[in-house]
Amino acid sequence: MTSKQRAYLKGLASTLNATFQVGKASLTPELTKAVDESLLKNELVKIAVLKNCLDDPGEIAQMIAERTHAEVVQVIGKKFVLYRPDKEKPRIVLPRA
Repeated sequence: MTSKQRAYLKGLASTLNATFQVGKASLTPELTKAVDESLLKNELVKIAVLKNCLDDPGEIAQMIAERTHAEVVQVIGKKFVLYRPDKEKPRIVLPRA
């Protein structure tokens, strides 16, 4: 993913509210499955890490991205954005590389 494409996705994500929250239990299989299903529908997902979660948001973002085959668009503070295009009918058209 190029920096231009990443910037475009950041712009789209700026208007999104956090769809999921990672809490005290940190990363659970249920959360991973829910994020995976949301990526199928939306392609772009914003996730918030609550204060009671002691894990690093960057590490959580990387782990979820690996498990869902998504890309980390950005990590800002306790929030991060993931992107995974739909293979058949992508809804988000990225600028050319």
